Amino acid sequence: MKKKPTQFFQDEYLQRCEGMNPEQIIEFLEGFRELSVQKPEKCKLISIKIPPSLLNAFKAKSAIKGVPYQTQIKKLMQDWL
Repeated sequence: MKKKPTQFFQDEYLQRCEGMNPEQIIEFLEGFRELSVQKPEKCKLISIKIPPSLLNAFKAKSAIKGVPYQTQIKKLMQDWL
């Protein structure tokens, strides 16, 4: 599950914001909304050495499950983290 960004404010900043007019508030909220919209990361091509028997077995099991093997590798990495 992706976490949404959390923004923290210092007391002096909050006091400064109390005098904002509606246009400034809308501008602030729009800026915050843009921060919270995460763009998908571009994937990075990597090279890894894996014994052929392990890779073949992994590909075979992925095919049985109907999941592309590279997708399964990424899922395992995400689950591990």
